[in-house]
Amino acid sequence: MLIADDQAMVRAGFAMILAAEDDIEVVAEAVDGLQAVELAEQHRPDVVLMDIRMPRLDGLEALRRLTRPGTVNPPKVVVATTFDDDSYVHRALSDGACGFLIKDSGPALLVEAIRAAASGEALVSPSITVRLLRRLNNLVTTTGQARSALSTRELEVVRLVARGLTNAEIATELSISVGTVKTHLGNVQTKLPARNRVEIAAWAWESGLIDRR
Repeated sequence: MLIADDQAMVRAGFAMILAAEDDIEVVAEAVDGLQAVELAEQHRPDVVLMDIRMPRLDGLEALRRLTRPGTVNPPKVVVATTFDDDSYVHRALSDGACGFLIKDSGPALLVEAIRAAASGEALVSPSITVRLLRRLNNLVTTTGQARSALSTRELEVVRLVARGLTNAEIATELSISVGTVKTHLGNVQTKLPARNRVEIAAWAWESGLIDRR
């Protein structure tokens, strides 16, 4: 993975936490968004941990460049910031981020977010998850036709995704295999359309599948 943050101490801290994990390797560190894009093209990391406020090119623009349409095997991008701001969350997830962390979330959540992104899932800091999904508007622009296109089983999977369950937990809940869960999610993403789990969850909240109380 690649770490992009303009603060050397933050980069060092993240690198130390992640280097302690046997299944995670930090291949490069970037001091701004422009260098993050350059290093991502050079090293082809699976995951990029991206700060938002950086010189020369901010993290949101770097994210858009890394995940632009037509990009072959784009990296999964997890945004990590000190700013708990709905507009940042909205923009990051709308532009294809696979996770959004507040920097004080702690080492365990950081590692979990990186692993989730690498496996095609998404994680948002618990402190903002429910607020995010209740407030985001038009993250996925669909109508009632999309809901009718989903099978009963697909709707069950969508509801559980919106509740924050992982693929393994969904498989256990529905007594199906993890592979079957992934197949259902792939079909759901095509039908909505949605680029990741967070967009699926947001659609579930906005379409009324989840009780907002």
